[in-house]
Amino acid sequence: MKRVLIITYYWPPSGGAGVQRWLKFSKYLPLHQWQPVIYTPSNPEAPVDDPSLQKDVHPETVVWRRRIWEPYMLYKSFVGMGKGDRINAGFLSEDEKPPRKEGLAVWIRGNLFIPDARKFWVDPSARFLLKNLRDNPVDAVISTGPPHSMHLIAFQLHQRMRIPWIADFRDPWTEIDFYNQLKLTRRADRKHHRLEAQVLTSADRVVVVGETMAERFRLKAGIQTSVIPNGYDDEDFTGDSAEEDEQIPGSPGHLFNVVHVGAMNRDRNHPAFWETLASLKREDPEFERELRITLVGKLDHSVHRSLAEFQLQDCTKMTPSLPHNQVIPLLRSATVLYLPINHTPNARSIATGKIFEYLSAARPILGIGPVDGDAAGILRSCKAGEMVDFTDLKEMKRILSEWALRHRQGKLAVRPTNIDRYSRRNLTGTYAEVLNQVTQNT
Repeated sequence: MKRVLIITYYWPPSGGAGVQRWLKFSKYLPLHQWQPVIYTPSNPEAPVDDPSLQKDVHPETVVWRRRIWEPYMLYKSFVGMGKGDRINAGFLSEDEKPPRKEGLAVWIRGNLFIPDARKFWVDPSARFLLKNLRDNPVDAVISTGPPHSMHLIAFQLHQRMRIPWIADFRDPWTEIDFYNQLKLTRRADRKHHRLEAQVLTSADRVVVVGETMAERFRLKAGIQTSVIPNGYDDEDFTGDSAEEDEQIPGSPGHLFNVVHVGAMNRDRNHPAFWETLASLKREDPEFERELRITLVGKLDHSVHRSLAEFQLQDCTKMTPSLPHNQVIPLLRSATVLYLPINHTPNARSIATGKIFEYLSAARPILGIGPVDGDAAGILRSCKAGEMVDFTDLKEMKRILSEWALRHRQGKLAVRPTNIDRYSRRNLTGTYAEVLNQVTQNT
């Protein structure tokens, strides 16, 4: 086998969306004669842990771990968090923090820790890997971000050893959804753009997860990119998971169970959606009896405020997190799967990782976001649901009313089409082709 070094911050036992992409690709790469060598922190600041993901680590996978120092203990002390509290991604704040302290902490993060708080791991990691790779060579390197400090480690290896390098972007850099919230000075903004351009123009290949991001990178850096989206793993939807359905909080047949899985920060908290559910609940006694809202994952404090404002707490079940192997049966138990897109400047480019597992669960998907965005295009092409604009209460109400009626009649069903292209196994084959091209051309 050829060997590929994958530099990733997120790896089991860490859980959350950031783990899935390279856990699953590395699982299937050996089928294409590529052995994964993972480089990851031994003590990351992960939002959640999920030991159940260890089962997906392929036995051929080699894992190198090294300690990382991050300034998060200082941040926690400054804003009043406990030592054991977790730092959430995407500006998700479960509890309100002192505004002045939080604002100062954001300014420090954006202007002093460039590109991110893992910057202190870059040089020690490069030294560690340069030494290790002399005795344990690899044929290619993949860095995956965010955090984009991972790309800076790969850049040093590429410069020193000329190893073929793929920069893999799960999210953009200077156009990531929270970039405009970082309170950047002009100097810091220029540095972010300079480092981003350095990575984009130095890597042998740039891979992104969606068409809009690919177009933005083409316009920004004049480069061609490969689009390899996230996906779903067929093995998650077969076997024992079907037998676990009865053990997971779900929906008996008579309930209209609206399910959302994953973190929901304030940019994904859309008051219009909660207002629509509250309106239907007031106007339709049958809908009031049927409605259940199931939210699994960390919720921003703004979500709790919205549920209280629209008097939806009595029909809402909240679970902070579930192991991934318990999420799949929950998706299958839903009446409707809720897909909120971040209401941010880059909303058109967002196709959250959960959309592909939603597709495989074969339940109707209601998305709230740009109707001309990447996520909307996926729903349309797969005939899996509807995307409604952020503030279009009339359309939200029409769709939910129609779906509730069809549910009562036992006629609410979807049959998503052409979803095999999002199978992790198939996508890994595409990635292996890119690896082969990069190593042949350099």
